[in-house]
Amino acid sequence: MTDASPDFETDAARDSVTDARPPLGLLLDVDGPIASPETRSIAVPSIAPDLAALANAGVPIAFNTGRSDAFLREQVVPPLLEAGLSRDALVWSVCEKGAVWMQITADGAGDVTVDEELAMPDVVARDVDDLVKREYSDLVFFDDTKRAMVSVEQNTNISNESYLERQGEFDEKVAEILTRHGLGFEREGEKTPDTSGSIRYRIDPTIISTDIESIRVGKDLGAELVMKFLTDAGVAVPRRWRTLGDSRTDYAMADWLHERGFDVVHVDVRPNDGVLDKPYPVRHHDSLIHDEAGAEYLARWVQMVHGEASDDADV
Repeated sequence: MTDASPDFETDAARDSVTDARPPLGLLLDVDGPIASPETRSIAVPSIAPDLAALANAGVPIAFNTGRSDAFLREQVVPPLLEAGLSRDALVWSVCEKGAVWMQITADGAGDVTVDEELAMPDVVARDVDDLVKREYSDLVFFDDTKRAMVSVEQNTNISNESYLERQGEFDEKVAEILTRHGLGFEREGEKTPDTSGSIRYRIDPTIISTDIESIRVGKDLGAELVMKFLTDAGVAVPRRWRTLGDSRTDYAMADWLHERGFDVVHVDVRPNDGVLDKPYPVRHHDSLIHDEAGAEYLARWVQMVHGEASDDADV
């Protein structure tokens, strides 16, 4: 893809831009800052109305998530539509960390695009599904809504502590599956190349799941895709961005924006993992975490866009 910067516009795109540059752009992780990691749904009542208010004010919004398009259709799109998403709102969902995407309009979720080059081999999905059924059905379920990644997720009827105690054991058996099929992979910094010395895949544990994915996917890929969506739509790319996430991998979208000269601030809604030292501002709430913190920042961004607040530093 073409590199993006604050002035990233082709001649054709520049000629088609009729409105002023949007005042802000948002790249939002879903699990944690938008959807509760406990209920796996939008639980804070103000979140959907504030998202709609921002989109309706001309703010491009992209959900940049590891979740499937089915999750977004079921848990995020309905409350967003109920909140009154306008016809000219610019909302996208980049799912499975950049391997799958769709636009969200006032009519709902649009057609899904899958980058087949980023899809996991079918044999891996089959073997991981078999492993879950054979040994771990009390702990996790296999996410059969994923189109490119292979994911398993903590059962909601067990505690997160119980899940995390056994996650490493499960991930080790996933590593054995990849090795058995001659696939090079990395896991938590440890690299296991294939016979040609290549590493094409990644085992990526989160606080409620394990994703097995192409090494090319990530939140930075999601950010790059969103720039293309805006340009293809003839929309001037905002100079100012806010990114929102609950894990260290979520910083990658702010990294990507900062490296290309955008004015970006990242909000970490799970700072107990350790707030990273970055060359751009990183913010977190003093007492709230996850979706409760996310809701506070969304509310302030609504105020910022409407000129009722100058910044979100004091949230």
